Amino acid sequence: MSARIEAAWRRACAWDVAARKPGNVSHASDGHRMTAAQFLDSADAAAAALARPGGSVGEGIEAAVDATWARVGCNTNLGIVLLCVPLAQAWRCLPAGAADHTALRLALGAVLAELTPQDSAAAYRAIRRANPGGLGHADDEDVHQEPTLDLRAAMSLAADRDRIARQYRDGFAELFSLGLDALGGADLGVGAPQGPREDAAAEAVQRVFLAWLASAPDAHIVRKHGAAVAQCVMNDASRWLQRPAAGRSLDADPGWRAWDEQLKQQGINPGTSADLTVATLFLHGLIDRRGAP
Repeated sequence: MSARIEAAWRRACAWDVAARKPGNVSHASDGHRMTAAQFLDSADAAAAALARPGGSVGEGIEAAVDATWARVGCNTNLGIVLLCVPLAQAWRCLPAGAADHTALRLALGAVLAELTPQDSAAAYRAIRRANPGGLGHADDEDVHQEPTLDLRAAMSLAADRDRIARQYRDGFAELFSLGLDALGGADLGVGAPQGPREDAAAEAVQRVFLAWLASAPDAHIVRKHGAAVAQCVMNDASRWLQRPAAGRSLDADPGWRAWDEQLKQQGINPGTSADLTVATLFLHGLIDRRGAP
């Protein structure tokens, strides 16, 4: 179980920076004062916390963020960790031979139902340490205060304005529908991105990213730049989404690189969409039977 979790985690994080996703850090283009190497270092640092059996969801979140901060000294993966730790916990709950889409979704529902205020307290500490851009204050269950609700209930309060929080409220329904549907039957391989399938897999990752970005205003952009800017980026993503659907490579289009550079020059980072993309890849890695440990 732990080997499968770690492999899925490392592969998802590797693809996060292997595929150019406009506004996000990648091997092709650093951005927002961060590099692809920092993201890979963060994945390595957090891997043990994701894969380690035992402990609660909140403890896993806090351990992963603490390990990341100790390694790179900045927030590279808070959203990814918030999404992937419950998935990893659900995977560990599965009986042998029951590791499929339906069983994992049922196990995840049970994990979310059992979250406690102690999970909230640990997650709040992790969020405060990561200090994501645009983090403000809330009237109820502010992360700067001690929680009174379990983590799912606390996340539900933010679900209308934060898509990561919405996954907790809705049982990660969008990951199992929108995310996996956009990824389709992509073969992401085993280990680091390489080999003849790399271009096709990168296009699948880009398709997932655009599906998330085109379906709702990115919460990270909204927090930092406002709803109007987020809507404009969402509209652009909708137009770009038609190209891979028509079988045309995004990386071959100079406009794809230009859009990436423009967003970074303006300090615009579709971070929530990137987090949901990585969580989709992680989920796929857990349930995909091709070449996994």
